[in-house]
Amino acid sequence: MEIGIILAIIGAVLAVVLPSIGSATAVSQVGRSAAGLTAEEPEKFGKALLLQVLPGTQGIYGFLAAVLVLQKIGIFEGEVVAISNTIGWQIIFACLPIAIAGLFSGILQGKVSIAGVSILAKRAEESGKAIILSAMVETYAVISLLATILILNGITV
Repeated sequence: MEIGIILAIIGAVLAVVLPSIGSATAVSQVGRSAAGLTAEEPEKFGKALLLQVLPGTQGIYGFLAAVLVLQKIGIFEGEVVAISNTIGWQIIFACLPIAIAGLFSGILQGKVSIAGVSILAKRAEESGKAIILSAMVETYAVISLLATILILNGITV
């Protein structure tokens, strides 16, 4: 296997693993907070679950970026394209926006979602505001995914 392909696969791995770490960390932390609330007020489970799910999207975005990389190098067609080391490095750098921003935005969105669970505990009628606050962090994960997609689309294999 050529080094260029290995570099491209490393880019795909980074794109999926780092945001997944951020999402898993956040979802577990919000889940612990939501479990405490649900133990006291089971009727708030649905709203708490939504706050838990929100920081899980970064992992999905990273997975999407990895699929785009693997599609670009021909893995799904069964015929991997020979690419140069330069193209391999370009693919790694194209994956960095979602890899890095996905990691941190997932963790930070989890912290905002935990605060949202506190809102639910005190004023359940304000749950929409808690969701909006958490979703604002999501914006930067979406921007980083779009950057990764745009950069990948600019790379000719």
